[in-house]
This record gives sequence, C-alpha cells and structure tokens, in this order.
Amino acid sequence: MVELRPGAAPAIRFKCVSAKQPPAAVDELCLLYRHALDQDNIPPLIAITALVLDFLCIHPFRDGNGRVSRLLTLLALYQHGYEVGRYISLERLVEQSKEDYYEVLNRSSRRWHEGRHELTPWMNLLLAVIRRGYVEFEQRAGQVKAPRGAKTDLVQAAIEAQSGPFRVSDIQHACPGVSLDMIRQVLKNLRGSKVECLGRGQNAQWQKLANG
Repeated sequence: MVELRPGAAPAIRFKCVSAKQPPAAVDELCLLYRHALDQDNIPPLIAITALVLDFLCIHPFRDGNGRVSRLLTLLALYQHGYEVGRYISLERLVEQSKEDYYEVLNRSSRRWHEGRHELTPWMNLLLAVIRRGYVEFEQRAGQVKAPRGAKTDLVQAAIEAQSGPFRVSDIQHACPGVSLDMIRQVLKNLRGSKVECLGRGQNAQWQKLANG
C-alpha cells in the first residue's frame, strides 16, 4: 500500500501479500472468522473488526479495497442483527474521520505478517463508527413525529380488543408510549357512546357498550 502525499515522495504504508496469495489468504480468513465465531465464541463485533482489518491487510484488489471493506463490514453486521447501516451511511462516518482512519489502520497493521499486530486501535475506531451510527439513527428517529391522531387510534384499538371489563392500567400496558392523560381523554370522549364506567376512582373498571 503506497501513500501519495502532495509535494512528497510516495511512501510505502504497508506491504500486502504477494500477487499470488490473495485467493488462499481470503479463503483462510473466512475459515478463521467462522471458527472464531463458532468455536472460540468471540463476540461478533470483535470478530468483525478483526475480519475487516485482515481483509485490508491482505489487500486482494488492485483498487477499491477500502470500499469493498466497508461493504464487507455492512454484510457482517447485517448477519449478526446490527442493521444501522441500512439507515445511516457508515461510509460517510468513516469519511468524516478519514485522517484518523488511515492513522489507526497504519498502527494496527504493523507486524501483521508476523501475527504480532495490535487490533485494539482499529477495533476501537470501527466500534466508535458503529456507535456514532446508532446515535445518529436514534436522533433522527426521535425527530419523526407520529401522524396526528395516531395515539388516539392506538387507544381505541386497545379498547376494542378488550373482551370484558378492563381498567385504565390495562390500556396503558397495551399502549406503551401513550400518556395516562391521553388514555383518560379518549375514554372520556367515548363514554356514553362506546364505553361506560362501572365505578369511581383510579381503579374503576370500564366496559364496552353492547351497541358501541
């Protein structure tokens, strides 16, 4: 891997495997990755960071290894239920920290050929990118507002699903995320036409009207 810097001579950042070795090296990498998951019981996220680093060190393609490594990261994450990459571009997050990315890759790939490299810097960086993806996804999801009337419809559906007398607490359990005040307001609006109250106080029972 050669680093091209403006105004400076090309510098060898890392010496990958010889031109004939990538097919066998990739086959071995896949076997070791599967063994790490199945036999060594290594946590998937840790195994994925090692998989991607080894792929980059093998450097099987003349060009585009970085892009392929990002696709490989997404595939491995999807296979283990980490699907944030479907909604947030991890590629963009990597680009935003490109200088750190190459510096950490350089640190973690040293002595890779001797099997004495240090995975930790690379692992921390990749896990930080994934975590940033989830934080951004959570922020975006929090900005999406429910359609007007959606919570009212949810409460009404929960009431319709009741097969006998019920309490406000039963509707609360069926409608997580809907406030107690909202539930009470819906019951108040439906009272006399759809439901009736069978008592008084917070624990009073309600029931649907036969003609409701």
